[in-house]
Amino acid sequence: MSKLLHLPFLLLLPLLSPPRAGAASSHHHHLRSLHFSLFQQETINKTGYIVVDGVAGAGVGQTTTPFGTIFVFNDGMTVTPNASSRVAGIAEGTSITSSLDGLRSVSFAKITLRIRGLQGSISIVGGTHNIKPADHPVVGGTGDFMFVGGSVRSSPVDLEGVTVVYKIEFHLYWPPYAANGPSK
Repeated sequence: MSKLLHLPFLLLLPLLSPPRAGAASSHHHHLRSLHFSLFQQETINKTGYIVVDGVAGAGVGQTTTPFGTIFVFNDGMTVTPNASSRVAGIAEGTSITSSLDGLRSVSFAKITLRIRGLQGSISIVGGTHNIKPADHPVVGGTGDFMFVGGSVRSSPVDLEGVTVVYKIEFHLYWPPYAANGPSK
């Protein structure tokens, strides 16, 4: 009798198991995508501020803040590294210094975009390294970016002076059911 009770489970087992490594899917070719770069222009004590001082580790420097420092920003995102180029987005968010060397933080941001005929925002979260490239997953979007997924890579371009510049590379993907996004 107990063997008969296991039969329905055994019939469902292939449906519940994850796909095999050799059975890789090629679903990405059906996704609409958009890839582009913008440049985040952050000016200390103008578009970015320390609102809570950290407690230990590195001091405040051009690329470091003490452990526990909370930094908020509302930065223009331009189409070239030049701060006077066209603004195509705004990055607003928070970073919390999470390493004692002062170089790494946990960051989250809402990036509002007007690019290539699309309007809306994306939300990102993840770890940031102040002097090395860092990848952040896209965790949501609004407007034309509703249901978007993908990643954003932040790379330092110019860390000297009052305004620091980061290149932000966007790799965005819309699932087939999303009505918004770039044309097919």
